Amino acid sequence: MGIFTRIKDALKRTKASLGKKLFEMFSGRALDEEFYEELEMSLITADAGVEATQQILEQLKWRLYEKKVKEVDKARNVLKEVLLEQIVCDFPEYKFPLVILIAGVNGVGKTTTIGKLAKSFLDDGKSVIIAAADTFRAAASEQLEIWAERAGVRVVKHSEGSDPAAVVFDTISSAIAKNTDVVLIDTAGRLHNKKNLMEELKKIKRVIDRTAPHADVRNLLVLDATMGQNSLSQAESFDDIIQIDGIILTKLDSTAKGGIVFALVTELDIPIVYVGIGEKIDDLIPFDSESFVDGIL
Repeated sequence: MGIFTRIKDALKRTKASLGKKLFEMFSGRALDEEFYEELEMSLITADAGVEATQQILEQLKWRLYEKKVKEVDKARNVLKEVLLEQIVCDFPEYKFPLVILIAGVNGVGKTTTIGKLAKSFLDDGKSVIIAAADTFRAAASEQLEIWAERAGVRVVKHSEGSDPAAVVFDTISSAIAKNTDVVLIDTAGRLHNKKNLMEELKKIKRVIDRTAPHADVRNLLVLDATMGQNSLSQAESFDDIIQIDGIILTKLDSTAKGGIVFALVTELDIPIVYVGIGEKIDDLIPFDSESFVDGIL
């Protein structure tokens, strides 16, 4: 099954909600103020966010004027162009050796995502090691080991409550010794104590920079698509602590509010890199903006 088909299947709930409304709107009616008001409400209801919705409406109105489009059926294709441009965001190709720091609050599917990501790199012929650097949460490393075993990769862990930066140091040292291509770093997700988390992440970053100075380092944030606008506030908080390079959006198949993609990219200018579309280890796929827009329309 191709990426387009898998994303389309994952977006069934969003399409049933937003897509159905858009289909009805673009069926034999005038491009009047009522049309734009309904489009605005449909996008906001799908969690596209006020800022992204306003930008989409402004661009649509301008494009329709520019192209002299007056028929509603032709306006649909113009809307598709606008939506696509709204979520296109640059994410440079990985270079190896690669170190990925994975951030995110507890409960968003961070541990399962790391296992899926490890499997994805393995499928691409890369060797992988995981750092169990969330030493704060009870049983975090045990859960990570289960997914790592499914993926078939090594995990470096220390005892609960130990220094996360020490785990990262040992993991990178092992990766260098064994010429491992990819290091995945799990981190604590306790936003309620931002100061401690900030100091922890700063220390981890110093260890990465010192131990792997020639590696390609990326900070990826895991967000739960079902959380809607709460995901946006989480992203803002983590971006304040460390500069987020990309977003992994989980549970896209479990929400009717996939419009959060527009809010995240528009308001934060951070690309969606992967989407989680199920519980299986292969259910993490690269985000494709064209497939996403086709899937909701």
